[in-house]
Amino acid sequence: MKPDLFEAPDYYNLDDLLTEEHIMIRDAARAWVKRDVSPIIEKAAQDAKFPKSIIPGLASIGAFGPYIPEEYGGAGLDQISYGLIMQEIERGDSGVRSTASVQSSLVMYPIWKYGTEEQKQKFLPKLASGEFMGSFGLTEPDHGSNPSGMVTRFKDAGDHVILNGAKLWISNSPFCDVAVVWAKDENDRIHGLLVERGMEGFTTPETHNKWSLRASATGELIFQDVKIPKSNILPGRSGLGAPLSCLDSARFGIAWGAIGAAMDCYDTALRYSKERIQFGKPIAGFQLQQKKLAEMITEITKAQLLAWRLGVLREQGKATSAQISMAKRNNVEIAINIAREARQMLGGMGITGEYSIMRHSMNLESVITYEGTHDIHLLITGLDITGENAFS
Repeated sequence: MKPDLFEAPDYYNLDDLLTEEHIMIRDAARAWVKRDVSPIIEKAAQDAKFPKSIIPGLASIGAFGPYIPEEYGGAGLDQISYGLIMQEIERGDSGVRSTASVQSSLVMYPIWKYGTEEQKQKFLPKLASGEFMGSFGLTEPDHGSNPSGMVTRFKDAGDHVILNGAKLWISNSPFCDVAVVWAKDENDRIHGLLVERGMEGFTTPETHNKWSLRASATGELIFQDVKIPKSNILPGRSGLGAPLSCLDSARFGIAWGAIGAAMDCYDTALRYSKERIQFGKPIAGFQLQQKKLAEMITEITKAQLLAWRLGVLREQGKATSAQISMAKRNNVEIAINIAREARQMLGGMGITGEYSIMRHSMNLESVITYEGTHDIHLLITGLDITGENAFS
């Protein structure tokens, strides 16, 4: 395994916009990735296996619910801290960041925001420590970009409800201890339910043969007459806006995380271009290679500024869903473009596991699709600026 020599680009001195605490949190996450993720991630991706051994480490750097209050086991950090942690984790691997994003924004966030005090005390501390792992069930086999069409349903059965249906493309599902599942009641109203491992009729088959996010565990959530106590229903909010608010939190983390993948590809290409000799000099000395590198660092800098400003707005409670969509779409797009350009700069070496670029490129093909596809986010922005709904 090659040593992790990553150096983060900061072309506009953006560290000056961060607090000492931000920098300390980011640097701790960066050091952990170098020590515990980089040495094992290529093999994990080749083997298509999530390295469960890193779960305690993720918890130790505050990756699970960093903004969750300390009384519930979280670190009580701000939104920029959350973003920076996601950036560093995705610099290591998008699949590992997906695991942390789901745990934080799609499982802990709704329990914290919409759960009862009993639910918070029961689940949040164990999720924050990594003792429990969670998953989020919204996407269905026939309903992805249109979650309101979901067919997963539950019906009243006295002191409990009966849940039937299925969810697909679910990160963490094969090993989750609890799933936050969104389903319709008998009046077609969407609610969140906490489905626990061991409930009869609840199964989580794993999805195999992925070419992307290979170091992340993906699967299904299957419900066949699952009896769920009514005390496991999130009472704080119902309707489609409830799961969409969770997606806002996840998309915010992705907007930061994608920058990490972009930075790693840029840093790899820059380092390689200085070492690779062709026609008697380093390829960094050729105009086309400099063009590629200059465009990469420009797009990374723009994405960093977009994410930082969004973090400020979100911490102030002013960030809109449309603003979050713009940042997610833009930052993932620049990351995947940078991965492709960086791969070309490395030539044949770019497709090997000796370098991280091809793994990032394959991972980003998923990141550009999940939590709202590239095109859907464009339509969200289009709706916001025109007032015209192109979805229907």
